[in-house]
Amino acid sequence: MDVRRKLIVSICLLLIACPLLAAGRPVLVCFGDSITAGLGLQTGQSFPDALQRDLDSRGYHYKVNNQGTSGATTKDAVASLRSILLLHPEVVIVEFGGNDGLRGLPPDQTRRNLDQVLTTLESAHIKVLLAGITLPPNYGKEYIDSFDRVFGDLAAKHHVAFVPMIYKDLVHVPGTIQPDGIHPTAKGSEIIANTLLPVLKPLLHK
Repeated sequence: MDVRRKLIVSICLLLIACPLLAAGRPVLVCFGDSITAGLGLQTGQSFPDALQRDLDSRGYHYKVNNQGTSGATTKDAVASLRSILLLHPEVVIVEFGGNDGLRGLPPDQTRRNLDQVLTTLESAHIKVLLAGITLPPNYGKEYIDSFDRVFGDLAAKHHVAFVPMIYKDLVHVPGTIQPDGIHPTAKGSEIIANTLLPVLKPLLHK
């Protein structure tokens, strides 16, 4: 009977401790649009989900919080900043701009909004990884070049970790993009997580 009682007590203590341990883990927020949200994918197939698995398997005890919103622009990112700060993240992956570009918004507008996002996170002493994206060739070289420069310029200005093109390792890999030609498949999400991880790791601790 004593053994049984001890076993029950041990299980109860574990049930109490596990949420506390999870709550005590530093938060890594993936803050972005539909690429982050996992549009068109099943639960557990977005790149933040893949990143959580990768971090867990490598001994990084972070809680990845998916704050992706389908259709969000950089203006929406600015409007959502307060909700991100309330999560008290240690690290934020910023993935916005694609919807600005697809809508043909002025790159200077995208630049101003992203600059505000990075400035706010920087002021809160939050580590940042900026993930860039590019546009289809039919948008024209001049516009695409201006759009692409936004990410590089801001990464240099704010001295943040930077992946210039979040799709760089999957663009020529079959089965990584959904039929819409824009969003990653589950396989694509795994590749995106692997693309981000080497740049992200210097911002993390075990």
